Amino acid sequence: MVRMLRLLLLCLWPLGSLSASEILLLGGEDQPGIRSFVEALQARRGHDQVRFQRVAQAPRPSQLKNDLRLVLLDSAAMDWRLADASGPPALAMRISRVQAERRLGKSRPAFLTLLWSDPPVQRQLRLARYLLPQAQRVGVLYGEHSHFLLDELREAAHSLGLEIVAQAWPDPRDSRPLQHLLGHSDVLLGLDDPELYNSKTAKNLLLSSYGRQMAMIGPNAGFVRAGALASTYSDQEDWLAVLDQLLDQPPARWPRSLYPQHYGVNGNQQVARALGLEPIDPTATAKALAEGEPTP
Repeated sequence: MVRMLRLLLLCLWPLGSLSASEILLLGGEDQPGIRSFVEALQARRGHDQVRFQRVAQAPRPSQLKNDLRLVLLDSAAMDWRLADASGPPALAMRISRVQAERRLGKSRPAFLTLLWSDPPVQRQLRLARYLLPQAQRVGVLYGEHSHFLLDELREAAHSLGLEIVAQAWPDPRDSRPLQHLLGHSDVLLGLDDPELYNSKTAKNLLLSSYGRQMAMIGPNAGFVRAGALASTYSDQEDWLAVLDQLLDQPPARWPRSLYPQHYGVNGNQQVARALGLEPIDPTATAKALAEGEPTP
């Protein structure tokens, strides 16, 4: 009986090994944050071979095996993959829609799945509506590479009974467009456009908005720490869950782009108090937003 069981296990062993995959994560630099992410994915995918490699040490994409699962961790890795039309499909992480518009334009290579790092504008609008139910006019500054989001914003705002007040900001050193927008808005919605929202513009944006007792939503969790009222965000666990789901599927079924299904809410309680608002309950807020999520 024991001999038969051993024989059966030997026969079944190759079948079990077929489900294992080789997963290669590529990045421009071997940073502690990237190493932590790779180790967390290794822990989740114990049956797979998960390894990290710097772009400078990687061969051309066309030299990789077609059944390799490829995960691109930064812009350097995506540039490496875009340089060669041949090679395995790839999941590109840590790229915002504005960055993709600037880098790719309207083209979307079939071998690339973009996992968006910026919060979806529809969700950010629902966050503004939830935290500031009296606000009707949503002020939006946009630049050359974020202009394409306006139609989507207006459509989403219309469904919520909100109005988008859009203002071009071609030169962030010029405060006049910002001041004009603040004079015609009830709340400021920041887009994840690094040319407009960065460490150099943060002080002017935040001091100007709160000088008028106006809240800013977004554009990311970093701005909330700096003084924005709130934003939605996805953390490492949310992204690991996305990868887990996608890596269990054949690449032919990967979508062209995707937002994480799970997310959290980051609120600045000090700013809420200064604006005379109720304390922000991140859990309750995220639950309320999830109830308004469109179903696939």
